[in-house]
Amino acid sequence: MINELANAEWFKSSRSANASECVEVAFVGERAHIVGVRDSKDPTGPALVFSGEQWDRFLGSGLCG
Repeated sequence: MINELANAEWFKSSRSANASECVEVAFVGERAHIVGVRDSKDPTGPALVFSGEQWDRFLGSGLCG
């Protein structure tokens, strides 16, 4: 799963566009079955990896803003 993020196209969160603490997200595979989340200040550092279903639950939980 992690290897699939190596060539992923990452983009910054719209909620951190003007801040120095930015989160980047990448969707991988058909129907975004893997979602990676990383710190934009450390793009070669660790990334959190979620299934598409887990990511959907997170977004629907109200914890993300």
